[in-house]
Amino acid sequence: MIKNRIIEKNKDLFISKKKAFTAYLSAGFPDIKTTHELVDILINNKVDFIELGMPFSDPVADGPVIQKASAMALDKGMSMIKYLKIIKDLRKKTEVPLIIMSYYNPIFKYGISKFAKDASLAGLDGVIVPDLPPEEAEELNNALLNNSICQIFLISPLTSFKRMQKISRISRGFIYYISLAGVTGTRDTLGADLLKQVRLIKKTSKTPVFVGFGVSKPEHVKKNK
Repeated sequence: MIKNRIIEKNKDLFISKKKAFTAYLSAGFPDIKTTHELVDILINNKVDFIELGMPFSDPVADGPVIQKASAMALDKGMSMIKYLKIIKDLRKKTEVPLIIMSYYNPIFKYGISKFAKDASLAGLDGVIVPDLPPEEAEELNNALLNNSICQIFLISPLTSFKRMQKISRISRGFIYYISLAGVTGTRDTLGADLLKQVRLIKKTSKTPVFVGFGVSKPEHVKKNK
């Protein structure tokens, strides 16, 4: 088992019988200075994990809010080099686990081995790549594991049980369950079978399951404990 802040934090949460709270921000929106200020607010409010999105021009999983934020960040020159500099600067002041949500193209263009090494040196803990299926993720996954970074895979309401088992075996840190079919963004209600699906995933692995997409109200969490 690799030593990693995500894994260690999950151990602490399990011992204290607490649920994890992960917050998402688009890196570089509306600018890098504000990104740092927003992260400081999250840290001061005891967030458990911080997911920083790497802006990308052609998203497939992001709703209109994140699309707009990403476009504005890219217009101001956001890049993977600048992103990793943000991580490096944040790591100087916090041990909160930091996770990148990035499409595959920015990582591939940067260079898989170089990205894994530089991300580790900067202090990144986890990587989520929504458009990289497990069948094509071996090279990146191996590079990340060699640098003590967790690659986190996604499971959706449409994932078969057989595929769920496969994803559960290779996901490190946690398994990301998409609460509904569609893109990111606020919702009034979540999938009716959310708890059923999470329990099914837990039968395939002891890796923690985190729920994302649409989770935007306190009652969403209270109802699905």
